[in-house]
Amino acid sequence: MLAELKHVTVGKLLEDVAKEQPDHEAVVYPDRGLRLTYSQFDNLCRDAAKGLMALGLEAGDHTAIWATNRPEWITSQFATGKMGAVLVTVNTSYRTAELEYLLRQSDTSTFILMEQYRDASYIDMLYEIVPELKTSEPGKLQSKRLPKLKNVIVLGENRYPGTYSWGDILGMKGQVTDSQLNERMNSLDPDDTINMQYTSGTTGFPKGVMLTHNNIVNNGLNIAESMKLTSQDRMCIPVPFFHCFGCVLGILACVNVGATIVPVQEFNVKDVLTAVEKEKCTALHGVPTMFIAELNDPDFEKYDLSSLRTGIMAGSNCPIEVMKAVVNKMGASEITIAYGQTESSPVITQTKTDDPIEVRVSTVGKVLPNVEAKVVKPGTNEEVPPGEQGELITRGYHVMKGYYNNEEETERAIDEEGWLYTGDLAVMDESGYFKITGRLKDMIIRGGENIYPREIEEFFYSHPKILDVQIVGVPDEKYGEEVVAWIRLREGEDVTEEEIREYCKGKIASYKIPKYIAFCEEYPMTASGKIQKFKLREQSIAYKEKVRQ
Repeated sequence: MLAELKHVTVGKLLEDVAKEQPDHEAVVYPDRGLRLTYSQFDNLCRDAAKGLMALGLEAGDHTAIWATNRPEWITSQFATGKMGAVLVTVNTSYRTAELEYLLRQSDTSTFILMEQYRDASYIDMLYEIVPELKTSEPGKLQSKRLPKLKNVIVLGENRYPGTYSWGDILGMKGQVTDSQLNERMNSLDPDDTINMQYTSGTTGFPKGVMLTHNNIVNNGLNIAESMKLTSQDRMCIPVPFFHCFGCVLGILACVNVGATIVPVQEFNVKDVLTAVEKEKCTALHGVPTMFIAELNDPDFEKYDLSSLRTGIMAGSNCPIEVMKAVVNKMGASEITIAYGQTESSPVITQTKTDDPIEVRVSTVGKVLPNVEAKVVKPGTNEEVPPGEQGELITRGYHVMKGYYNNEEETERAIDEEGWLYTGDLAVMDESGYFKITGRLKDMIIRGGENIYPREIEEFFYSHPKILDVQIVGVPDEKYGEEVVAWIRLREGEDVTEEEIREYCKGKIASYKIPKYIAFCEEYPMTASGKIQKFKLREQSIAYKEKVRQ
């Protein structure tokens, strides 16, 4: 029997749970000593929603957030969910070129950011893109490069010219009444876009995936059901909130059933293991590299992880030995595997807690309730028989509304019958279990991060000495894949690998900077003049081995 789908907004979902179990813990940050019940958390999100309304934000306005898994991130997710602004999530590894592109393409009018992340000053990067901010009055920015951007909100103790603090926003709550907020909440349609995440494509620059309340609320619900999650569960979430993995598979799966959210602000093995032990977490999420790091921590045996039951491993291929170690050494006997993409909110298939371990390590499970998927002959809608490889396509409540301001790419991704073409190669067996076997597109998955060669290639073309470049992935024991750049230099030019890497620093995210850089005179070509990337991959494997010797 199909589970019934909900028809509620993200903001109403939280309100309903807060009424049902007001005193149950909603959000716990062990390292901050922060504990909020569902009632307290709902009230905080209402205050933030009123503050945003006092700034003049209307339903449908775009609010971007650039921060790690801080408390304000979750608050912003539900505050915007209540007052109707679209939350645009920004990758914490972004640098100036990527940030400027996202803020402009998304028509962001309000930008929430923390002061810095690791050695990168977010404030300095923003002032570089928007120098007018330094002499602007808060809320009245007039930017040449980002004409839509008006409000900048900084998460932190320090004051910066032209910006509001998070405290300022909460302080404005008195300017909006409860009835005004309720009226706004009641005016929202669960089919409205409420979340926008940027995913790159083989055709060039990142695209804004428009996800509705219905998309992400129900995907969270179905994910929770697959994990047998209840209000008694406590989930440790070390994966970033700016990915669907954090904000849907984590936060929304928990809130759907009233479970407790235990975030880790940025991934650190000891912080994760300490949080699981201290808070007696029953669920833990992660990409395979995170679980590998946890299992290999020298102090692993000292932690009491006996509370663990379930969780999700996703983001890239899950090695069998890692999965077995998570079950046997961590005790997460009901850990599940999930597969999907941002365009599908994101989960399409997931294993169940009671699937045999062999099934959980060799497949990505069956489709979620109310989701259709089939394997078709690439380039067609023609289904292939079980056991035969083809492209996985999917249809249902979870399919995105489309790409923001990009009808052409939307039409390329979703056909007239509502089928989303994933670009992933798959095989379905007689029982309906799917295996992902490869990719039609050339995407590289490094440690759970999707890397799109075309985007890096476009960036490299800005280097004055580079004539041509091709980016491919090469298998890697630790990260699953690493980036290789094959560069053709302009005639008479000379450049070192180190100079290339230095050129990338601060301009593109560090995980996109190629680990291997090779120089060549020509590329393997087809008779019609197309570059054969599969041959470049073969060359890359040989090159990697040569470099390592």
